[in-house]
Amino acid sequence: MAAAPLRRAVLQAGAVLFAVVLAGCASPPAPQVDKRPPLKLTILHTNDHHGRFWPNADGEYGMAARKTVIDRVRAEVAAAGGQVLLIDGGDINTGVPESDLQDAEPDFLGMNLLGYDASTAGNHEFDKSPEVLAKQRGWAKFAFISANIYRKDGTRLFEPYRVFERGGYKIAVMGLTTDETARLVLPSNVAQLDFRNPAAEARKLLPELRARADMVIAATHMGHYANGNSGVNFPGDVEMARGLPAGQLDLIVGGHSQNPVCMLAENVRNDAYVPGQPCAPERQNGTWIVQAHEWGKYVGRADFVIDAGKVQLLKYELIPINLKRSVPGKGKQPYTELIPEDPAVRAALLPFQSAGQQRLQVPVGQTVGVFEQANVRKEPNALGRLIAMTMLRKAGADLALMNGGGIRDALPEGAITYRDVLKVQPFGNTLTTVRMKGSELFTWLQVAARMTPESGAFPQTAGVQMVIEQRVLKEVRIQGQPLDPRRDYVLAINYFTSIGGDGYPALNKHPGFVNTGFVDADVLREYIAQHSPLKVDDYQPPPGEVLRR
Repeated sequence: MAAAPLRRAVLQAGAVLFAVVLAGCASPPAPQVDKRPPLKLTILHTNDHHGRFWPNADGEYGMAARKTVIDRVRAEVAAAGGQVLLIDGGDINTGVPESDLQDAEPDFLGMNLLGYDASTAGNHEFDKSPEVLAKQRGWAKFAFISANIYRKDGTRLFEPYRVFERGGYKIAVMGLTTDETARLVLPSNVAQLDFRNPAAEARKLLPELRARADMVIAATHMGHYANGNSGVNFPGDVEMARGLPAGQLDLIVGGHSQNPVCMLAENVRNDAYVPGQPCAPERQNGTWIVQAHEWGKYVGRADFVIDAGKVQLLKYELIPINLKRSVPGKGKQPYTELIPEDPAVRAALLPFQSAGQQRLQVPVGQTVGVFEQANVRKEPNALGRLIAMTMLRKAGADLALMNGGGIRDALPEGAITYRDVLKVQPFGNTLTTVRMKGSELFTWLQVAARMTPESGAFPQTAGVQMVIEQRVLKEVRIQGQPLDPRRDYVLAINYFTSIGGDGYPALNKHPGFVNTGFVDADVLREYIAQHSPLKVDDYQPPPGEVLRR
């Protein structure tokens, strides 16, 4: 009787073993086939708008003409069965008085009307108070994103990314802001914030985004520096792309360095790019990098196809928005076809332009010659010396220093209005003074001597003569006399520089520090009114005022 159960047990075990063998011999399950048709996706992009909601005096750029271009592309793409995303690389704020005086309300309204899907936060989004930023975030109908800006309690200030659905596919757009922001703006505006390393934040988020989306885009405000040579700037898009897992980030829509990213060869950017020419975007470590210069001068267009898990760039171009060049005998002529303005957008923005004009056309004075801005980050010039002199006179100081990067436009020849003044100094900085011993002053000026050309920290001065050899300060004269290490001197600088902006040693805790409360643009306006007409030749830096050898 015992043999029968044993026999049954052996037979059952054999059956199980046979089933296991059969299972091992069976083919693995077939990979799941993506049955979705390929997605034609066009990414339109801009960056560094800086208040340019209205066209300039030559009819260049402006949001109404930009709307016409965007609508044309949307219609073309839709007719071909494709989809569109419109993305901005940050710095909506600061640059044109009509916008600055109205907290960039027309610019946010314009972006809503143009149908932006997402914008990252740029450093200039922190030029004004947290209350103004909160108001702007309320105006924005698009995703206003940045993953690496945290409150002191460890929570993010912005939504880190947004996932968009297009044609059955998911596209993730992550925002990243330069961690240099904290030293570029007034400390009171960011006192409760922590700007973390954007590349590290991207590396942390990428696995999550790749699991959720078919394509991953970073909208960054970090800058494009050819071959990763960022110099005095914080690392930018190229450096980040090189440090991420290869191919995990499909596209970077950049900003901050304000250049058209059109490449002549690998790691060689075409810095002489002419509007209307072909433009080849950057490619680093499997990631495409694009940037559309500044101010809405271009709309960038990148045409992709997503198919079977692959993202392929088919075509790229920069579309000029009514950019013009001077032609002898013909005046300003467009590089490419003239684009008409969208009438609805123009009508919506006109009241803001009119209100700004009324406040800005107040006459201030006259100039003889143009006070150029172009080289204020490279060498001493008349505009830099003029501004430093206004600071010195207003404060009753012995010397004054102005960071070149804070001078944002030229003073034109002829009649000067309040608008012209605000374009030169748009940040609302206050004038500060520091009384210190000559020995302390020499140490502080040693840092100024090391500031390299092209840096926003490059010093424009009045009342001081310096001899600099290979970026080392050798000799200082104040008002023509050798610096006395035991004597007290009064230095005039703006508040931004006084708190360590642009890498200068902070002086706002010095016992001799005073914040006068005078706003820089009002100091300049007052000086122009009192000394008009200003002759540019009278403000050219004397030979040897800053001698570099």
